Amino acid sequence: MDKELLAMLVCPLCKGKLKYDREAGELVCRFDGLAYPIRDGIPVMLPEEARAMDVDEKLHDSSGRSGES
Repeated sequence: MDKELLAMLVCPLCKGKLKYDREAGELVCRFDGLAYPIRDGIPVMLPEEARAMDVDEKLHDSSGRSGES
């Protein structure tokens, strides 16, 4: 995903920073607990298309550390 585009995108609900999860192909908002899909290289920033994250996903990032880095 293009770093410049990623830097401009924010969560459509809370306007917070998103984390790019390359492995899952999603942009993650830990505050709202939503993961927005990236389809064919295009972020789908619609809340109704987002996946609700489970509790473990909200608390831990992909490196296993709690919280944001």
